[in-house]
Amino acid sequence: MHIEMNDLTRDKLKDSLGNRPGCFKLFIDTEDCGCNGVIVVLIVGGPNNTDITFQTEPFTFLVDPQQKPQFEEKLRLQAEENYPSFKLSSDSTLYSSNVRLRNMRA
Repeated sequence: MHIEMNDLTRDKLKDSLGNRPGCFKLFIDTEDCGCNGVIVVLIVGGPNNTDITFQTEPFTFLVDPQQKPQFEEKLRLQAEENYPSFKLSSDSTLYSSNVRLRNMRA
C-alpha cells in the first residue's frame, strides 16, 4: 500500500505529531458507530505486534492485517484547508471525505 499526499496534507500531519515521536495508523473504527465503521487515522507511538508498516516516507503508516484488505494499494489522503479533516480516496473509491485524526499516544 502507498498513500499519496500533497504539501498541505504533509504539513497538517507534521503539525499533528508536534515535537513527539509517532506514526499514523489507518483504522476502521466500528466501536459504538452502529454502522460498517468510520475511517480514522490514529496517531500512535509505535506499531502493535501484528501491525503492518506499509509506508515510511514522509511518515510511517501502519495498518492492521485484518483491515488491510479493505483498502486499495494506492490511496490519496488530502487535507481540508479550513477544516480539521481529511479525504481518503483511491482511483476507484471515495472512502471518506471526513477522516479525522485521533491521537492515541499516552
